Amino acid sequence: MSDPIYLDFNATTPLLPEVVDAMLPYLREHFGNPSSGHVYGRRAKEAVELARGQVSSLIGCDTSELLFTSGGTESNNLSILGLTRARPGSRTVVTSVVEHPATSGPVAALEADGWAVTRLGVDAAGVATLPETLPVGAFVSLMHSNNETGVLQPIAALTTLARRSDALVHTDASQSVGKVPVDVRALDVDALTICGHKLYAPKGVGALFVRRGLAVKPYLLGASHERGLRPGTENVASIVGLGVAAQLAVRTLEAEAKRVEALRERLWASLAAAIPGLAVNGAGAVRLPNTLSVRFPKVAGTDVLAAAPQLAASTGSACHDGHETASAVILATRVPDAEGTVRLSLGRTTTDDHVSLAATALIAAWRGLVAAQGR
Repeated sequence: MSDPIYLDFNATTPLLPEVVDAMLPYLREHFGNPSSGHVYGRRAKEAVELARGQVSSLIGCDTSELLFTSGGTESNNLSILGLTRARPGSRTVVTSVVEHPATSGPVAALEADGWAVTRLGVDAAGVATLPETLPVGAFVSLMHSNNETGVLQPIAALTTLARRSDALVHTDASQSVGKVPVDVRALDVDALTICGHKLYAPKGVGALFVRRGLAVKPYLLGASHERGLRPGTENVASIVGLGVAAQLAVRTLEAEAKRVEALRERLWASLAAAIPGLAVNGAGAVRLPNTLSVRFPKVAGTDVLAAAPQLAASTGSACHDGHETASAVILATRVPDAEGTVRLSLGRTTTDDHVSLAATALIAAWRGLVAAQGR
């Protein structure tokens, strides 16, 4: 039996061949510690700094504003906990009800420490409803795009509000970087999270942009790596891979976004034509070009996927997938048939044939489930 068609690129992406090729020398002969003064260390250090420049170019920041981490979760924790605890004054956090656990977790920790937390609601499309004003000096964390629905959030409008209230803004752009243009200057954010394995780099590596001049209190303690904000010897090979993935994204982002969006729309058209009542989560909002989150009527999304073993997809975030009930993200939009949600996320290896086969499998699965229920 052949492997199922992979439509779960929002959960993780395969390594691009160019990424693997770039990493291999740093897993073999260039094994030095970047902090060592000899030639082995210098080679590793040069590779890390080259990658820092490549990633910085992708998001439009200076290399001095970018530090490497172990991934999106660490970047979110360092930003949320590090920036809030280094800033005197307001003990107020503003976030949303549809954040990833890597954001909601550290926010909850601050709340347990006595911080006041406001969680913004969302409309039926899953777009955060911004307040008219923000608390003076607040820390705000709102994801750039939702990992389940692909809905892009109003970050630029949020930062406009923030500048009027001396608030800081962090955005988790783990799902966005490499899929849509992300420029920290245009967004005017203070901090931004990048996750390597969402853009064809390895798992276990990420990056965090922090605007120059902002104080950050590290929550990991040790030596002075990464400007003293992230102690521990750098994961050189994976950092190299992240750099090459970022470089490739700079070159191909526009064309790949158009290609994958066309495939997504063809998949949607095929499904909608055959399944009465099928609906899109995030309909009417600007979404990531690769993401199609749909609600199957009369059935559970988990049952649809179980009946379509030809596909590898999910009902929502891979971090809490497999539950029979709808995710908190979908429930927050108050839409009908929330439990019928299936997330189909496409990527660089998705083809026309994959889309045709996926549509056929999903339609057959839904029809079989409905027939079995006698509906």
